Amino acid sequence: MRVTVVGCAGSFPGPDSPASCYLLEAEGFRLVVDMGNGALGVLQRYAELFGIDAICLSHLHADHCVDLGAYWVARRYTEAGPRPPIPVYGPRGTADRVAGFGGEGLASVQARFIFHDLAPGRIEIGPFRVTADRMNHPVETYGFRVEQDGWRLAYSADTGESDALVRLAAGVDLLLCEASFLDGPANRPNLHLSARQAAEHAARAGVGQLVLTHLVPWHDRERSLAEASGAYHGPLSLATSGLVLGS
Repeated sequence: MRVTVVGCAGSFPGPDSPASCYLLEAEGFRLVVDMGNGALGVLQRYAELFGIDAICLSHLHADHCVDLGAYWVARRYTEAGPRPPIPVYGPRGTADRVAGFGGEGLASVQARFIFHDLAPGRIEIGPFRVTADRMNHPVETYGFRVEQDGWRLAYSADTGESDALVRLAAGVDLLLCEASFLDGPANRPNLHLSARQAAEHAARAGVGQLVLTHLVPWHDRERSLAEASGAYHGPLSLATSGLVLGS
């Protein structure tokens, strides 16, 4: 499995990265996980525009899904005619959310994408075995465990402190974990993790490597790394757009 971090900025795009987007590749199959603000343009550096086989959305906040509306435009208005539909896995209401981005009718969106509602449990997407579980976030949100040919990745999506994340990430080779907050008394509970909390979850899960992501552009990245290093003592790094990870 090859994982490319397309976008890792939290809440809005930063000067060096789009919002959340990750490209997973194995056996010639390309799965995009999340497609936040600015992701579609940068994604084309790493995959052909119409070379995507499936899309999986963790939740329907704009910084994780808004560029799916742009991708609908691309797939609808090609010189060669509309492209065939591809599967999109997301929370309930994903089709309506995407239709609302461009003011298009639901039928037009459904002609380009085949929508599947996510639920806790396991699904097969191409060569990937994907386990989804609900995260601790104000809207319906799923974290993912992705397994392929013996290699295991977990992605937290957006979440506050969560035992489900620890279960989902247990023993994985790599955890991509959100670290939106720095330590401080003003952090809202049940919304996001601090870098230290992300590291604590990684330590509890016994992950092989931790990469902090969903990094809010106005925060000090090096402070995030320092706060995490006190709680997790394995390989630890910060996500950057273009970072390649995998087996």
